[in-house]
Amino acid sequence: MGGIVVVGSIHMDFICYIRKLPLPGETLQSYKTEIKPGGKGANQAVAAALSGGKVTLVGAVGNDLYSRDIVSGIKNHQVNIDRILRKDNDTGMAFIAVDESGQNSIVLSEGANGCLTVEDLKGLPELFEPSSVLLVQNEIPWACTRFALQAAKQRGIVTYVNPTPALVIDEDVFPLIDVMILNESEADCLTKVPVRLDKDLINIQQAASQIIALGVKEVIITLGEKGSYYMNNQEEAIFTPAYSVHAVDTTAAGDTFIGSFIVARQQGLGVGDALQQASAASAIAVSRTGAQESIPSADEIADFLSEYNKQKPV
Repeated sequence: MGGIVVVGSIHMDFICYIRKLPLPGETLQSYKTEIKPGGKGANQAVAAALSGGKVTLVGAVGNDLYSRDIVSGIKNHQVNIDRILRKDNDTGMAFIAVDESGQNSIVLSEGANGCLTVEDLKGLPELFEPSSVLLVQNEIPWACTRFALQAAKQRGIVTYVNPTPALVIDEDVFPLIDVMILNESEADCLTKVPVRLDKDLINIQQAASQIIALGVKEVIITLGEKGSYYMNNQEEAIFTPAYSVHAVDTTAAGDTFIGSFIVARQQGLGVGDALQQASAASAIAVSRTGAQESIPSADEIADFLSEYNKQKPV
């Protein structure tokens, strides 16, 4: 199995647990506050590593006190940190409010993530092996993301894109993307189709078809507690219901899904089985608090699926 190269963001998360998300102008009291490592790039790298992947994270942290703890935590999860740069800036931060249902609201401060440059990525191609994959998001400068995708495609590397936060993507970039994994709101933004789960899946199918028509080979729209919808450019489609668990914090659920799915595919699992594994991983993650510390290991995912299959009616 080749390596997984993640080019993306690294944050320190400031998490406030509250009874309900605030209304505009409303001040609420947090009943618990935590400071934990996060960032979509780092979270997805950790998720892939814990699922059994060989992962290198390419990104940037600042010169503040947070950077040491963040990088040390990522390394402890068996992620290669040799390509994490230090910038003369603050480390990126995420301010997260989590309500009693596990839903969250996030405000980002890019910090050192915004200082990453194309010049910093000039050595990126040397990380690619023939069976490697590239994973990127939208929490670093767009020029860096675009460069990474172009470099990967020039080497014939499979590319995964998680377009969050949702941005307008240049049309010539879509053919560089092999697999796009995005949530409902991001699909809304890209396609202008109101993605909602109904019994006929019509809106979801329409949104996925539009993304495929732009040149993406495969698309997965994650639907939170409802599951996920997969479509490829051969018009094959799979709806995967989510596992029913008690959610306490949805932070990093999507990141966990993505990391686990990529590793499952690299290990040779079919799309359907990989979606089941990714769904199990995210189900475990939402039943725990925090970002990286909520992400399950490969053994935990296997145990979850084994227990579920035992209980499933024949």
